[in-house]
Amino acid sequence: MAGNGGFKKRLSLVDLTLLGIGSIIGSGWLFGALHGAVDAGNLAWLAWLFGAVAVILIGLVYAELAAAMPRAGGFVRYPQYTHGSLVGWIVGFASMLAYSSVAGVETDAFRQYAAGWIPGLETGHGDVTLLGIVVQILLLVVFFLINYWSVQVFGKINTIVTFFKFIVPIIIIIMLFTHMHAANFSQGGAKYPGLQGVMVAVTGAGIVFSYLGFRQSVDFGAEAKRPQRDIPLAIILSVSIGAVLYLLLQFAFIAAVPSKFLAHGWAGLSFDQPYANIASALGMVWLSSLVFADATISPSGTGNIYMAGTARVLFAWAKKGIFYSVFGKVDQRTGIPRGAMWLSLFLSIAWILPNWQALKFSQWGVLIGAVTSATVLTYMIGPISQASMRKTNPDMPRPFMLKGWKFWSPVAFIFATWIIYWSGFTIDALLVSMTMGSLILYFAFMDRDKEWHKKLKTEWKAAVWLIVYYIFIFGMTRIGSFGPVGKDGKVHALIGSPWDTLIVAGAALLFYYWGVASALPQAQIDTDDEEDEVMRTMEV
Repeated sequence: MAGNGGFKKRLSLVDLTLLGIGSIIGSGWLFGALHGAVDAGNLAWLAWLFGAVAVILIGLVYAELAAAMPRAGGFVRYPQYTHGSLVGWIVGFASMLAYSSVAGVETDAFRQYAAGWIPGLETGHGDVTLLGIVVQILLLVVFFLINYWSVQVFGKINTIVTFFKFIVPIIIIIMLFTHMHAANFSQGGAKYPGLQGVMVAVTGAGIVFSYLGFRQSVDFGAEAKRPQRDIPLAIILSVSIGAVLYLLLQFAFIAAVPSKFLAHGWAGLSFDQPYANIASALGMVWLSSLVFADATISPSGTGNIYMAGTARVLFAWAKKGIFYSVFGKVDQRTGIPRGAMWLSLFLSIAWILPNWQALKFSQWGVLIGAVTSATVLTYMIGPISQASMRKTNPDMPRPFMLKGWKFWSPVAFIFATWIIYWSGFTIDALLVSMTMGSLILYFAFMDRDKEWHKKLKTEWKAAVWLIVYYIFIFGMTRIGSFGPVGKDGKVHALIGSPWDTLIVAGAALLFYYWGVASALPQAQIDTDDEEDEVMRTMEV
């Protein structure tokens, strides 16, 4: 039975941190170092460092918001508090795309490693087969059942899985450093020259994607025992721990690649199961077996968390009245938003179906670019919401306050815009088109509300900057150095690098101040009493 149930505040600092780390250490560690080395060579560590700094800045912005207003699916709700339902819809739709696709990405990583010991999952060219798709769907169903029937089982499984998938990468780092080839750090031949390779790697190699799990600390904020203290700490701890681990993995990977694989430079590297292949080449068969085991657990653990997180985002979207109400109900017996869980399952399956193969989205390295851009399209409004709240609600109690926010918030917005831009035209054009097209559904939903017509002018004024921002991103990716690839395999940019990136930074600054100036005169925040009505019975 669904309806009057809700969530219960039971998550500790350790729980929130493990949720973040459990999401951060997923398929990214299995493939990120390889793709980073291919794109940027021995400069790939700069991409990991930039990604960590960018995500921590964005995370600290959300830490201020979440500590002051702990909400289930906070990423969807904060923009609507400050900028109204139209902005809330746009961010909610992007968030739905981003969240629902992650579970599919993780099953894709599982399938690529499993293909090394289960025949028939991939073709000889590395494309997914029908059997591979069936295996991925079955894994998604397992995630669904874990979350659907018992949230307590979800919490226990996550703790065990997070511990295991944190230990295995540490073992791999130690063993690979014992087979270090110092000459590799001066090896050239990356796919892209200099900083261009770093920029491509930030999104295309899955680097920012790997860090994006920090948001679980925000999305589960309504279920935290001490959200004002624990949410900011959980964000900082999870991203910092993840950054150290990923930097060490990247250095270890570069150091350990046998010289015979570098005959054509870093761009010539081609591993189906990177760490397992290197371990085997170095004669460490036992380590290769351990990697295969963890390749089953790490993506599965992250996919399981995101299946639960997607349901909370859909729940938050529905609770604000701009999505079907059935997805805003929580089952009394289990304390789970079951309607949202069903939709999470169907959306996750949709991302791995063969209809995406025309865009090669069945390949991990391409699919994570779409996920990264879609997710950051959700994140990028956080700095604007935070600055808007400082302006419209200056006296709101803020247990955590971002010092120097007038500098760091616009910097975070610029970083987020860069990440979106560097995802490239093919991905951004798809996401922008889908999100703008979804406005038809928004107007259909809101047309049923007679009061909404009276607020339409205000809603439009608060949202027009975001629509123009999307159009700008679409246009710049078309004419910049991350534009479409021609038949000759090259990008014919009207504005080359780094000038296009600098233009994007300048424009992002203008959009930031436009967005802050467009905020509603007074933020529309749910009261604590209203929130408590729907958040009382969940146990993790």
